[in-house]
Amino acid sequence: MPRLIKESKREGRVLIPTASMSDIATLLIIFFVLTTVFRKEVGLKVILPQAANTERILKSRDLANIYIDKEGRISVDDKLVDPDRIRTIFRAKYSENTALIVQIKADEQAPYGPVDKVIVALREGMRDAPQIRIVFATLPKR
Repeated sequence: MPRLIKESKREGRVLIPTASMSDIATLLIIFFVLTTVFRKEVGLKVILPQAANTERILKSRDLANIYIDKEGRISVDDKLVDPDRIRTIFRAKYSENTALIVQIKADEQAPYGPVDKVIVALREGMRDAPQIRIVFATLPKR
């Protein structure tokens, strides 16, 4: 049976073989990458309105969500925000991704005031980005 720990005869030190350390590290990285579950954005609890014509957006990577619940609270990135901060938040988001699509998920009973404030803030904040898309999330009519 081979000895795993070798003693150096000259210095009297103990040498531990580290040849397989990179293999172990690689296997650990692969394990953690495969088993990690990334949390999706939760947002506020909203009941989306129904619409006769809907279109599915397939690029979720370029999608930024704004949630507005029936009390008029506004949420971006799982944080409650004032309508005044939306301008600066989405200006920064657009500078990172110019193909950004802003999706407004407003409750069907949400007051119109907060929805209008969000739209105005997005328009004012994105004057230098006229090609930004703003869409409303809806459910297909049954």
